[in-house]
Amino acid sequence: MTTPEETKVVSATRDIAAPAAQIFELIADPSRQPAWDGNHNIAHADAGQRVQAIGDVFRMTLHNGNVRDNLVVEFEEGRRIAWCPSSEGQPPAGHLWRWALEPEGEGNTRVIHTYDWSQLTDENRMERARSTTPDMLSASLEKLAAAVEST
Repeated sequence: MTTPEETKVVSATRDIAAPAAQIFELIADPSRQPAWDGNHNIAHADAGQRVQAIGDVFRMTLHNGNVRDNLVVEFEEGRRIAWCPSSEGQPPAGHLWRWALEPEGEGNTRVIHTYDWSQLTDENRMERARSTTPDMLSASLEKLAAAVEST
């Protein structure tokens, strides 16, 4: 049961010294996400799933062996991408991962990473949703920054 004060939308923001297009390529290519996943959740995603549009579905395998289908529900090339995960072959469970990129001058981008579980109804996922903190999202941002700022 959720308490009234429970936050169901968590986010983290970081300025990254890289162009938005370069950062977006890492986010929009699921096969590259396991390398910078700060939630320690994604084990593997096959190559060739680069997101192109709303309605795309990409698949990831989690560290626990479960497979997630991810339905893209927001997409603006170089600026925004969001997806709703589900168990393999099932409808989305009601939570969403979003990345928003805001260019901040030449070669710099503000990146906002959000996890929204306000529509989550699957009781089996509530504990994991509650345990997702802004610090975990910040860890992904730190790893993402390290990946693009070192190139």
